[in-house]
Amino acid sequence: MLQFGDIITPVRLTLELASVTTLILIVLGTPLAWWLARSTRWWKEAVGALVALPLVLPPTVLGFYLLIALGPQGIGGLLGVRTLAFSFEGLVIGSAIYSLPFVVQPIRTAFEAIGPRSLEVAATLRASPLDRFLTVALPLARTGFLTGGILGFAHTVGEFGVVLMIGGNVPGETKVLSVAIYDYVEQLQYDAAHVLSAGMVLFSFVVILAMTLIGRRLGQLQP
Repeated sequence: MLQFGDIITPVRLTLELASVTTLILIVLGTPLAWWLARSTRWWKEAVGALVALPLVLPPTVLGFYLLIALGPQGIGGLLGVRTLAFSFEGLVIGSAIYSLPFVVQPIRTAFEAIGPRSLEVAATLRASPLDRFLTVALPLARTGFLTGGILGFAHTVGEFGVVLMIGGNVPGETKVLSVAIYDYVEQLQYDAAHVLSAGMVLFSFVVILAMTLIGRRLGQLQP
């Protein structure tokens, strides 16, 4: 029988993972999205394709290479630790890479939609490039940030293939909701799997509804 403690730990780990991953992606993805939106370099689309690669790459393939990269011969060895695989820190790294396009793409699209005129007007008022970015670009791109944040968070919550490959099934450390559901199904505990799965369905519905309503609201507020 499913106990409260069996639910709360995977839920806590999942929310922590999604929150940390989304924060990292917003911080690191914003300058990347700005560069992709504004750069005239001929090779920027190659970078854009690399960012979007997790959209089409099988999660097990990405998880396999991350497992090697986070092992003692990869990043783990460089950091002086035995391995980052099968740890919460490893899950954060893998989740950030896997959810990268879900955050960067909406922000890039929002930056591209601004156009040059608003920034040129700010420049004529002697605003520095940083001022133009902070006071003009960021406010006008708020819809992209909101969409990217919600998508990044929701996508991390629903991850399975990558987190299972690099995190395994360590209770209290890497056993997030999607892995817990898989574990219950393997044990033929369908009642427990139903409870967690229904919660994920409800969460997904709320995320989609919230994105639709907030996007419509922000669209009405656009100058």
